[in-house]
Amino acid sequence: MKNPALLVVDDDPQVLAAVRRDLRSRYRDKWAIVSASSGEEALEAMKEMKAQGDALALLLSDQRMPGMHGTELLTRSREVYPIARRVLLTAYSDIDAAVRAINDAHLDHYLSKPWGPPEERLYPVLDDLLDAWQADYLPEATGLRLVGHQWSPRSHAIKDFLASNLIPYRWVDVARSPDAAPLLEAGSLDSEDLPALFFEDGTVLRSPEPRQVAEHLGRPLAATFDLYDLVIVGAGPAGLAAAVYGASEGLRTLMLDRHAPGGQAGTSSRIENYLGFPAGVSGNELTRRAVAQAQRLGAECLVPIEVTGLEIEGGYKRLHLADGRQLVTRTLLAATGMAYREHPAPGIAEHTGAGVYYGAATTEAAVFTGKRVVVVGGGNSAGQGAMHLSRYAANVDIVIRGASLQATMSQYLIDQIAKTPNIRLRAGTEICGVEGDEHVERVSFSSVGSGVVSVEPVDAVFVFIGARPRSEWLPAEVLRDDRGFVLTGRDLMAAPSCARVWKEAREPLPLETSVPGVFAAGDIRANAMNRVASAVGEGSMVVRFVHEYLALT
Repeated sequence: MKNPALLVVDDDPQVLAAVRRDLRSRYRDKWAIVSASSGEEALEAMKEMKAQGDALALLLSDQRMPGMHGTELLTRSREVYPIARRVLLTAYSDIDAAVRAINDAHLDHYLSKPWGPPEERLYPVLDDLLDAWQADYLPEATGLRLVGHQWSPRSHAIKDFLASNLIPYRWVDVARSPDAAPLLEAGSLDSEDLPALFFEDGTVLRSPEPRQVAEHLGRPLAATFDLYDLVIVGAGPAGLAAAVYGASEGLRTLMLDRHAPGGQAGTSSRIENYLGFPAGVSGNELTRRAVAQAQRLGAECLVPIEVTGLEIEGGYKRLHLADGRQLVTRTLLAATGMAYREHPAPGIAEHTGAGVYYGAATTEAAVFTGKRVVVVGGGNSAGQGAMHLSRYAANVDIVIRGASLQATMSQYLIDQIAKTPNIRLRAGTEICGVEGDEHVERVSFSSVGSGVVSVEPVDAVFVFIGARPRSEWLPAEVLRDDRGFVLTGRDLMAAPSCARVWKEAREPLPLETSVPGVFAAGDIRANAMNRVASAVGEGSMVVRFVHEYLALT
């Protein structure tokens, strides 16, 4: 197979030659450098490459070209190569166009002319974008293949596990894909064996559990040491930040997660208000960078590992794992975040994984191309999910009980939703029932004010309604508020029951719970801000308090 291509487009022959020269100087060994002198020529080249089965990793286009401007080319290129990275080359006078292109063309970066020296201003940007593309790209005919029924909850569970752990795979729908029958015959499988995973080494896993998948992929599931300075339970933004700073500051650090790194933020299709990413960043990409950084600095990460209990033995904390093993640490960070609340409407539970999904917009969106879907919820996660689904579904309904999104969603998302023609806000409405034979086919909507019920055809429901803290694994000595969120620091001191359990001569450290040396950060903590940036901040801060605690013991 040919090397993946880098396509550069500029109508100025001198600029085109200069960019081509700089790209060849660094990338010609692993990448094919292709050029075009106009947007129209570039589109034709992309179509030919697609027909030949060639991959396009990056498109770098000038903005001001006759006939077709760079922003239009980048926008239209998404139809041919949706995951290719897009860079706009602009003059200083075109910065406004570049900023607009972030939303219109899903621009990944823009570079101002001149871009020299390339070692400082060009190569670092392209290196990062190409790394991100390689993490997303999987050749059609190779790699891990998952065969299953689209409406099977078990198939959805494995898809969600693979996607959340950034494991590239190809989905083969047994009812629709022509590749399914040959694979089933080769593996001597029938429908009762599904879902089935086919590995490149010829191994086939029948109806696997996530742990089996991780083991076969060579993911570590056993801790290296008998005793740790810091164990982090939960690998969301708070846990990842703590792992980075704990490892970088010399603490023997272990991070555990029951499902996948990233938490709820990891499933976000686009986080647009995180510092330093003007074009936005997907939850997957942010997670990938954070995990790589933590591991490079020496933190261990074990997934999927579920913690079921915690015992306090003097200055040590003993964690009980679902597989019967135990781990011992001097300090513990609870960063298990929150889980979406289960929707109580009749039919929801029966169709979960078969047209009803909690979050999971990025995992299942492509299946509903041209279909009608419903998003339940009015928070940022719901807004991000709706925007991602709108790229595939013909119609997306956002259902909320309230009168508007103003009190629950960031303004930038509200503005984007208002400008997206296939998204409709249905305020003052709630779902009161879901029906269908093997999957979701109809949804009953009820008006909050009048109680009038309408039954409408719907293909899928994505639920983003509030959340409950994942704090049930913590012992009773860790005080929580009446909703189950963990009390820390000043909030802990204000609790009437604090004096009953806190017996230290000192006050609790910030982010410390009612058990000395056990900390909490992120969404599990009472009065947290429920933002990625604040969770990262708390995870970073907690390492300082861990050092203070260890110095006292």
